Amino acid sequence: MNIQTAIIKGTNILKEKYIPTAKLDSEILMAKAIGQDRKYIILNNDKNLKEENLKYFQKLIEERSSRKPIAYLTNKKFFWKSEFFVTRDTLIPRPDTELIIEQILKLSKYKNKMNILDIGVGSGCILLSILKERKNFYGTGIDISKNCLNISKINAMNLKVVARAKFFKSDVDKFVQGKYDMIVSNPPYINKLDLKYLESDVANFEPKLALDGGLDGLSEIRKVISKSSELIKKNGKFILEIGFDQKNKVINLLKKKGFYINSILKDFAKNDRCIVSTKI
Repeated sequence: MNIQTAIIKGTNILKEKYIPTAKLDSEILMAKAIGQDRKYIILNNDKNLKEENLKYFQKLIEERSSRKPIAYLTNKKFFWKSEFFVTRDTLIPRPDTELIIEQILKLSKYKNKMNILDIGVGSGCILLSILKERKNFYGTGIDISKNCLNISKINAMNLKVVARAKFFKSDVDKFVQGKYDMIVSNPPYINKLDLKYLESDVANFEPKLALDGGLDGLSEIRKVISKSSELIKKNGKFILEIGFDQKNKVINLLKKKGFYINSILKDFAKNDRCIVSTKI
């Protein structure tokens, strides 16, 4: 069977499962199966496949038809300006989270040096994207998952910022190292009872540890705000990603811990997604 025929068959299987990006996904998975890029696939679609490559492709299509995300099948996700290594131990970086990168770059435009802490660093996509952009900045990432930290370290090496990044396995409550010019966090903020209503791509595959915000969705956010108020320097900036319906509650928590609210950022769907505040 040639590449084109296999891709058509793969596309049809995914369409039957109502996957909207069926053709694109089929091409990406073919590229993965034969160890080439998508451009090669398009230019060589009449080439015959080796038996083992065809079998691998069919296996990938089967997994994708169960709604397993493409990023976990290919172990990569493009975010900001770089490709990140991801596994099922980390959340898949979201386009909405790039708003945080834009905001941090604006806030740090005239800064020569900054020491940044990322609480719940995950794949490292936020912290490492900033270090890549700002050559004199230093970053620290903490996470309770050892696997996440290993993935962050791989990404730090791939992005060539490993000399300016440190990683610690720690719960935010117990972390006491350093004082920071800026703190950023995308903590778990989904109400425990709502987890089962998430899209199956997310609910069945992404790590619960990175999603579960407790019974009111705020248990991790409370801890992050409380500890950040101790770890941040006076006049330091704190950038926090939140759930679409949490703005007012989170603002109250921030104010109680001595933060002044600078702005609320909306995501691409026009939901409140991020709060920028200053320690006063």
